[in-house]
Amino acid sequence: MPMVCSGFEKPSAIQQRGIVPFCKGLDVIQQAQSGTGKTATFCSGILQQLDYGVVQCQALVLAPTRELAQQIEKVMRALGDYLGVKVHACVGGTSVREDQRILQSGVHVVVGTPGRVFDMLRRQSLRPDYIKMFVLDEADEMLSRGFKDQIYDIFQLLPSKIQVGVFSATMPPEALEITRKFMNKPVRILVKRDELTLEGIKQFYVNVEKEEWKLETLCDLYETLAITQSVIFVNTRRKVDWLTDKMRSRDHTVSATHGDMDQNTRDIIMREFRSGSSRVLITTDLLARGIDVQQVSLVINYDLPTQPENYLHRIGRSGRFGRKGVAINFVTREDERMLFDIQKFYNVVIEELPSNVADLL
Repeated sequence: MPMVCSGFEKPSAIQQRGIVPFCKGLDVIQQAQSGTGKTATFCSGILQQLDYGVVQCQALVLAPTRELAQQIEKVMRALGDYLGVKVHACVGGTSVREDQRILQSGVHVVVGTPGRVFDMLRRQSLRPDYIKMFVLDEADEMLSRGFKDQIYDIFQLLPSKIQVGVFSATMPPEALEITRKFMNKPVRILVKRDELTLEGIKQFYVNVEKEEWKLETLCDLYETLAITQSVIFVNTRRKVDWLTDKMRSRDHTVSATHGDMDQNTRDIIMREFRSGSSRVLITTDLLARGIDVQQVSLVINYDLPTQPENYLHRIGRSGRFGRKGVAINFVTREDERMLFDIQKFYNVVIEELPSNVADLL
């Protein structure tokens, strides 16, 4: 298959190992760290197997957030451009009527979030009869709390002979357990966790004894942040708003996004950030996955993530495809245990931030 598109030079490890089994119609479980090209792997696999003469939905891809679904849709379009593929993103927060109209006019691939996709299947606007490929992206998230039942419900409505692909950076045992229920002798392509290094990403911590001191620390770093594009993670939506206000009241330009904002606002903010007109983005874990902003070279964990897994998703954003990145973790007394756990989990050593942070970027 000629790869004449979107900046491909050499396929990454997961692409070299992953595209063929999927193209052969086999069920696959693929695990590799963020930024290694999982999306392009399953998109290529799907595009290869579509019958373009039949304008019916033949592949269904599910993702945990709207942003990620829309991003997959973009990759699928870019890769399948010269094939004439019709792709539609079916996500919440958009017009149901419009979704129905597009689906009824016919598409080859639907990429969506579980709630809206289930709704479209239930209303019979999305017909399952021709669906032969089912892909779960960020599957650990999809098979955990919240989505699991919806995924089952969707799966029940799909044809029984269906190819399933499961893609994720982390696959906890319970997620693997669930995949047994709906996969048929899957080929497992795993990049082992200790190989899941955060290569190319330098990681540091800053001791801030108390929560109250984080803001000063961040403001001290602000000039450095604005040199490149950076993302600041906090653990709650309210804190996103609080921190954004604090930064702006000190005349720092920042953008912010979280799940309480409507889709339209989130899209505009991400567009601003992608275009570089805003250089600092404050957000929650909701957006840690699948936000591929090429230029992000600095990630700040204003709050450490509550789960070690999320650390990878947050900082695996910077330095994608082997590009360099820097991650800085703010650590209070209460966080010391978590920092220790993260180091153990990823088999990394996180050092104290040197004073010449600007030279690292």
